[in-house]
Amino acid sequence: MMYRGSQTVSTYVETPKANGEDIGQDREMTDDIFDTTYTEKEGPKPPRKIVWRNVILMSMLHIGALYGFFFIPAAKPATLLWAVVCFMLSALGVTAGAHRLWSHRSFKAKLPLRIFLAVSNTMAFQNDIFEWARDHRAHHKYSETDADPHNAMRGFFFSHIGWLLLRKHPDVIEKGKKLDLSDLYADKVVMFQRRHYKKLILVMCFIVPTVVPWYFWGESLYTAFYVPCLLRYALVLNATWLVNSAAHMYGNRPYDKNINPRENRFVALGAIGEGFHNYHHTFPYDYTASEFGIRYNLTTCFINLMCYFGLASDCKRVSKETIMARQLRTGDGSQRSG
Repeated sequence: MMYRGSQTVSTYVETPKANGEDIGQDREMTDDIFDTTYTEKEGPKPPRKIVWRNVILMSMLHIGALYGFFFIPAAKPATLLWAVVCFMLSALGVTAGAHRLWSHRSFKAKLPLRIFLAVSNTMAFQNDIFEWARDHRAHHKYSETDADPHNAMRGFFFSHIGWLLLRKHPDVIEKGKKLDLSDLYADKVVMFQRRHYKKLILVMCFIVPTVVPWYFWGESLYTAFYVPCLLRYALVLNATWLVNSAAHMYGNRPYDKNINPRENRFVALGAIGEGFHNYHHTFPYDYTASEFGIRYNLTTCFINLMCYFGLASDCKRVSKETIMARQLRTGDGSQRSG
């Protein structure tokens, strides 16, 4: 094992090996390291093309979610608890699953845990794991450039939701095709979800959250649909999007002042641990995505619990010496968040 650095990130590289269900999990990881050689093309930017289907669907979702707030006072306590459970499951499917496991391979997960995270990720409905991980690796490798899917230099609205309402910049597509995604292709759980994604999201994101309260404790279908289904779904989406928008604009940069991502504890609270973004872009392989372990970080607590039960292992961490050296070398000198 050794450390490899660039101008903006440091990460460590492991000797490639493959063993059964963990195939692809130990290969050398370089596609989440910032590429300092990439330069944007000169000349006028390509015209923006609106995806009207997404505009209509996202508008309908958020109108429905806002309407769902009016159902909260009439909802049964069990329904509200169920909405929280669905929120947490959805969020973990993104943070622990698509992000820390499949995008960065910051820890290993056995088959039962990978299945659980894939099911939870399907409930979150934020594109399938393969596409999510591919775009996220491109986001790290080409951060704040035309090849970044949600380039924060294009403004808060674009990095928050606008990137889903427009056709991708040609550089995003071009560079995304050049990423090494062999580990994702080798994961049968990831590929199963990708093949059956439309059917799975219908069941996990919409039917299960709605039917469970109605069937098991007699909640009205309207309340079940608008609270644990639509409102929960919209809240998870926006909590995740804030990592792309607010955590790239508001906060300090104690680890690397030369990159845009920031430390934002409020985003960390909403996104169950994903708001310490200056640290994460500096050390993308760290399974905690934060210097502070489990503080403000329910995702790290979950991964630690899975390690206790033997379902997760080989969690990667940054040494205190490396963190301190990086702060002195490239940090903004601010007080650390957390």
